Amino acid sequence: MDPASGHDAVADVAVENGRIVAIGPDLDATGFEVFDATGMIVAPGFIDMHVHLREPGFEHSETIETGGRAAAAGGFTSVCCMPNTNPVNDSAVVTTYIIERARRLSPVSVFPIGAITKGSQGEELASIGAMKQAGIVAISDDGRPVMNARVMRRAMESAKAFGLPVINHCEDLNLSAGGDMHEGFESVRMGLRGIPACSEDVMVARDILLAEVTGAKYHVAHISARHSVEMVRYAKARGLNVTTEVCPHHFTLADSDILPFDSNYKMKPPLRSCFDVEAVTEGLASGAIEVIATDHAPHPGSEKMQEFERCPFGITGLETAIGLSLEQLVHKGRVSLMRMIEMFTVNPDRILTLGKGRLTVGGEADITIFDTDRKWTFDLNKSQSKSRNTPFHGREFRGGQVASIVAGKIVWQLG
Repeated sequence: MDPASGHDAVADVAVENGRIVAIGPDLDATGFEVFDATGMIVAPGFIDMHVHLREPGFEHSETIETGGRAAAAGGFTSVCCMPNTNPVNDSAVVTTYIIERARRLSPVSVFPIGAITKGSQGEELASIGAMKQAGIVAISDDGRPVMNARVMRRAMESAKAFGLPVINHCEDLNLSAGGDMHEGFESVRMGLRGIPACSEDVMVARDILLAEVTGAKYHVAHISARHSVEMVRYAKARGLNVTTEVCPHHFTLADSDILPFDSNYKMKPPLRSCFDVEAVTEGLASGAIEVIATDHAPHPGSEKMQEFERCPFGITGLETAIGLSLEQLVHKGRVSLMRMIEMFTVNPDRILTLGKGRLTVGGEADITIFDTDRKWTFDLNKSQSKSRNTPFHGREFRGGQVASIVAGKIVWQLG
């Protein structure tokens, strides 16, 4: 199944020297190693355009190598890593370091995203041109949203000049200050400070207006609130170059699903109300949201397993993304299987221009193989990630990844 071409048929895929050399029924397999994918889905290599690999600086949480292994085990062949490292990826030096480390150690392709501002402090633009030349595919201060509208406007203007999309973690830090979970009945019931949905909404609205003024390519990271989805839909109707992504946990869990004071449910954006969950799911079905991304955010137990109010935000997500998407979207009839694959492949590629996400003769052999009916249980103790912060430990799935192939090489295989 290849959303880019619309190909959907029982066929063989022949790979040689890292490239696809033929696609068709009953190909001659003489001399080839054969992977029997009978009854499975062979798709373009899945892309996760929003992960945190933590290197350099936070290798106790994750490294480029372990994050790459987790991505491969999750069915991904390419990932895009956010710049909130130490030092921040705000220069060509750090960008080059990440690319070289990934080339040597990661089983999957790694594409760095550069910072919008120096040190992600939100004050002075980073060296965007130099980072573009070094290999970044977008700019973002993810985790530390650019609060100054003038700085964001200048960033959009610069990004447009360099042909880069701007990705923003949409959160008004003044409205969300001190919050630990979504503001609503559940936060009151648990006695925890709330993060209102409007803290996301007002930033999405501001950035859409700036995108219209500047003509920039703008992408909303990990959208979670229903009014934000409607604003993105409105921007698309206006013909603006605005896109967005949603994380599997935001269309799977609501704030009412949080186990009391379990820090594995603490993330940003927080788990929203059931109305927001329905809104983002409908946004995926209607096309208002075009990408599924994990926001894989590893934290070691020494940091995460604290009181809810003290622990950091974020969960891992690479190894459960396909299972959750099949479970919540395809098996429930909300989106077609082809549409789900599209949101993991050709759509992120269209936004970031990676040259990935397609199954074409002559193209690079990045392939994801998964089974829509395989029964399995996620065991975090067998995770390839260096961290264990997930609310999905012990969850049973129907459907999941079977193999990941990068440039013709099987980098992960079930069992």
